[in-house]
Amino acid sequence: MRASLIQIDVNEGESVESRRQRVTALVREQGDADLVVLPELWTTGAFAYEQFAAEAEPLEGPTYEAMAKAASDAGVWLHAGSIPERDPEGPLYNTALVFSPSGELAAAYRKIHRFGFDKGEAVLMGAGHELVTVRLPGTTLGVATCYDLRFPELFRGLVDAGAETLVLSAGWPERRRAHWTLLAQARAVENQAFVLACGTAGTHAGVPQAGHSIVVDPWGEVLAEAGAGEEILTVDLDPAKVAATREQFPALKDRLLGLEPPRRRGPRP
Repeated sequence: MRASLIQIDVNEGESVESRRQRVTALVREQGDADLVVLPELWTTGAFAYEQFAAEAEPLEGPTYEAMAKAASDAGVWLHAGSIPERDPEGPLYNTALVFSPSGELAAAYRKIHRFGFDKGEAVLMGAGHELVTVRLPGTTLGVATCYDLRFPELFRGLVDAGAETLVLSAGWPERRRAHWTLLAQARAVENQAFVLACGTAGTHAGVPQAGHSIVVDPWGEVLAEAGAGEEILTVDLDPAKVAATREQFPALKDRLLGLEPPRRRGPRP
């Protein structure tokens, strides 16, 4: 399986429509890939909180339409990053979209863990509640977004749902880049799965972005890593390596916690 991660520059000064057209063209150029991955909130910038409401789209809005056509034109599975989604009956959501090579929507994932503590995304957007997996020929994707990377229980849930390749779109800040690399490798090792983590480059809303999109194999080996600028990272993966790793080193079979409710222990006699 060939995967291409498109690390997009989100520097200010480019309109949403201009960036959408530019990214659509980049996706269409990836026809030799099986899977293409885009970053989080690339239309607006992940830290451009004041723009979320103004730039929010319905699920099947202009970005949806552009990405569906781009996936179809290129004949690829496309994780189209995420958009600020406006639910007509609820709050905004940070929603990731996955399209099939025919341009059909294969999955939509509303980000569960919102960043910002008591401001920003954490108060401006609603939280998703459902884990999302997508079956591709040869592998099953588990979908996550940015801050989710810090919560290992989400990824263990995806693995329990059958995920073998964990795909994450992000707008990760440069000042915590060391955490980005460390956590991507940790999620790969502990779940014995591929991790494909695609971030943004440039500076938006005054926040320098980490770049350094990364692909990690089930043993934790970094197969490819981008630099700090706009870049397309392409890597060939062998999906059979997940099953082989889990068979050679069957740590997941030794899990005890999280599989059933803990037994309640009564008082000593």
